[in-house]
Amino acid sequence: MTDDYRTPVVVAARRTFVGTAGKGHRGLLVDELAAPVLVAALDDARRAGTTAPVDDVVLGNCTGPGGNVARVAALRAGLGDRVPGMVVDRQCGSGLAAILTASHAVRSGAVDLVLAGGAESASTAPERWHRPGQAPGRANADAQPFARAPFAPEGSPDPEMGAAADVLAAARGISRDRQDAYALASHRKALAAHAAGRFDRETVTLGTVVRDERARVLDPALLARLRPAFGGTVTAATASPVSDGAAAVAVVPESSRHGAPGLRVLDGVVVGCDPALPGWGPVPAVQHLLARTGRSLDEVAVVEIVEAFAAQVLAVTDALGLDTAGRDSGRVCPDGGALALGHPWGASGAIAVTRLFSRLVRGGAPAGTLGLATAAIGGGSGIAVLLEVVR
Repeated sequence: MTDDYRTPVVVAARRTFVGTAGKGHRGLLVDELAAPVLVAALDDARRAGTTAPVDDVVLGNCTGPGGNVARVAALRAGLGDRVPGMVVDRQCGSGLAAILTASHAVRSGAVDLVLAGGAESASTAPERWHRPGQAPGRANADAQPFARAPFAPEGSPDPEMGAAADVLAAARGISRDRQDAYALASHRKALAAHAAGRFDRETVTLGTVVRDERARVLDPALLARLRPAFGGTVTAATASPVSDGAAAVAVVPESSRHGAPGLRVLDGVVVGCDPALPGWGPVPAVQHLLARTGRSLDEVAVVEIVEAFAAQVLAVTDALGLDTAGRDSGRVCPDGGALALGHPWGASGAIAVTRLFSRLVRGGAPAGTLGLATAAIGGGSGIAVLLEVVR
């Protein structure tokens, strides 16, 4: 499969710095966040030798204004009238699902260059309304605001993600101390990456935001005093912040990469799980993906998991046999994850692939090195994608 001339390859990857909602990116609409990274990813792909016209733009997005924000972003990016656009909503897995969707299209032979990723502007997301006593979406004069659309039908478990992380922590025996320690490590990794310039080549600077706004020095004593945010063990420090940001990659077939280094998309899966424990989704997704590809997690050099909550990450990594406080601390989110960088929901999966591209391709990893990106999805699902360095 890996020698197939239609095998999809990521040949460029860019992201914005992530802004905390209401702060640095607060004045930018979702398409205004997405357009610059589309331009940057395409420019990088052109420099790498890609000559094919852009066939499509596929973007993950969860809380946008409606309509086709991918098409709007494509037009804003100056890609021309002929480039259509499609929006994918798999909640926190949306950006990763968009890249997987683009990869399927490339593998099929239908397209030769797709820009894919995700964007989220929580700061400018419209408020949603429904009539009291009726299902969300049936708005009228008596309508009231609601925080989010349902992830499951009435009568099924549909917990808020923070509360679900608390339940998962209790079910899997994830202590408050371990959660605090993981959050501290994520911030320390991110700060070290910023200081070393490891984010410089992957980022596009918008306005005055010149670093990921969330990453900071944390005081362990202060973390220990924080009150639970949802009634259990999760706190504001061990939950990812609501954020604004975007990321995009360029996907081409093997035959069109012209020797440019990149990440070959070996395979990807999306699977469902108990909606009461949505954070568990990466476990069956990764297990199914590895079984299908005949690979072992021991073969994977870097694992990027969307850090929605420290408790959720630890429950998943424990189940997969990863020791995040010991031997595997340098390969699970090695430059920090969403806890430290921020979590723009529709973009975070694409940011994970951008991080893999920087760490493995820009970082000089040899051909054949494997990277894994995975995320939990609200409503009870998980997504995982396996990628391989090509040179």
